[in-house]
Amino acid sequence: MKRLIYTFLLVALLPFAEADAQKKVGHNAAVSRNLEILNDIYKQLDIFYVDTLDADTVIGWGIRSLLRQVDPFTDYYPQEDEELRQMTTGKYAGIGSGIRYHKKEARAVISDPFENSPSQRAGLKAGDVIMRIDGKDVKGLGTPKVSNMLRGEAGTTFELVVRRGNEEKTIHITRQTIQVPQIPYYGMLEDGIGYIFLADFTEGAFKKVQQAYTELRQQGIGKLVLDLRGNPGGSVNEAVDIVNLFVPKGRKVVYTRGKMKHTEHEYNTAYEPVDTVMPIVVLVDGGSASASEIVAGSLQDMDRAVVMGIRTYGKGLVQMVRDVSYGGHLKITTGRYYIPSGRCIQAYDYRHLNADGSAGTVPDSLTRVFHTAGGREVRDGGGIKPDVEVRPDSLPTLIYDLVASDEFFDWATDYCGRHGQIAPAGEIRLTDEEYSQFVQYITESGFTYNRRTEEVLKLLRDVARREGYLEQSEQEFEALKAKLSPNLATDLMRFRKHIEEYIVDELAHRYYYQWGAARQQLTDDPCIGRVKALFSDMNEYNKILGK
Repeated sequence: MKRLIYTFLLVALLPFAEADAQKKVGHNAAVSRNLEILNDIYKQLDIFYVDTLDADTVIGWGIRSLLRQVDPFTDYYPQEDEELRQMTTGKYAGIGSGIRYHKKEARAVISDPFENSPSQRAGLKAGDVIMRIDGKDVKGLGTPKVSNMLRGEAGTTFELVVRRGNEEKTIHITRQTIQVPQIPYYGMLEDGIGYIFLADFTEGAFKKVQQAYTELRQQGIGKLVLDLRGNPGGSVNEAVDIVNLFVPKGRKVVYTRGKMKHTEHEYNTAYEPVDTVMPIVVLVDGGSASASEIVAGSLQDMDRAVVMGIRTYGKGLVQMVRDVSYGGHLKITTGRYYIPSGRCIQAYDYRHLNADGSAGTVPDSLTRVFHTAGGREVRDGGGIKPDVEVRPDSLPTLIYDLVASDEFFDWATDYCGRHGQIAPAGEIRLTDEEYSQFVQYITESGFTYNRRTEEVLKLLRDVARREGYLEQSEQEFEALKAKLSPNLATDLMRFRKHIEEYIVDELAHRYYYQWGAARQQLTDDPCIGRVKALFSDMNEYNKILGK
């Protein structure tokens, strides 16, 4: 009877196996056919096209067009490309400064020197206009090209000519390996609350967090804030080790599933933790992705920390780097990852794009329910939803235009030139007189901004005209237009609170570098205010975690 059953099952499953085999043969044939077509097309272009083609450029475009059909995280890096190395290690060889393009100057300018970098030691300051690099005039060159010229082999020296005010300065500067700060700031807040701002999960992030935590613990903290806002992620191993600081050895943090068996892994905590009871709040936002979501999500699933902020990005895909011909590398998505509750938090479906080419998301109503270790409901399919939502203030469009403008940047440069020092980071404020000087500077600079209300009103007026309602509504339109007419000086005063936050942030960068800017931003941070309130009521904290 058993033999008969096995025979029956074998016969029943045979058509499915044959169908799978035929499907695979058909797929392989389609791949082979299309690769031959592509190869033939390029050969004929190379022979018959009226102009000579640059193979690296044309085929490079083709490769990137191909990769755009899968997901934004799969990418190709030629042999000479240093971007992948910087992404994984956080290091590059250069002068250690941000640059930005200045429209009025039609040149790149120094915008953000790193502390203890070649740029800072050479005396470069934000606002210095880049004139020449090794004798080459860079006028009109975009920031990517200028950035590539500033980078090079560590230990090489080049000549940099900048203009500060009306004076040109010639500087000989030696490139060195730059480590982008993984923890721009950590410190003690009030009431024994420790704070660590982690910017990425590149190599060594775990050790930096461990060192920061150890130092804070020695200072007597009893509660901890781990800020992952704007953190795009990085190494899974670094993320797992950071979780391991706060949960027992042997806990499953994340596991991956993909098409190939060798791409599937399970990551467990491997060491004894440093603390399993200290109250923790993890701050997240829409820029928290990948490894940030693994840390926040696993600590949430284990009921080990309260997650606060707004919903995270929703990247539940895993990439690995594979070598390709001629020294290149392919960063390719090989699977999805799942956190302890069993959920995958991937938000975007890149296999089924919308009509406009954007990736669709899973509606909340179609997400599935999972449970934390203590039984709390959590969901998949859309990033990490915080336990405590704290939404940032909505900002007027004026601020976006203002901060991106040369005039805003130039005012900060002028201010620094007139003030040798300012208040400590975290205490920077503008006096009424200083803010009035800022308003006068901006209004006289020729700065213009795009009032979206005017655009919408114009659109509404056009629709009313086409539908025959404009004539009878003309008076109302004119009255509304008068009310919505921009008054720059008035708007600058109306939105002073928000605008001043961006001004002092810019000044903190210039006087105190990344550390000072991160400290200054905590001053009026609504999340920090909510954290303090939560930590002052541990009953609420425990209730959120279901304890």
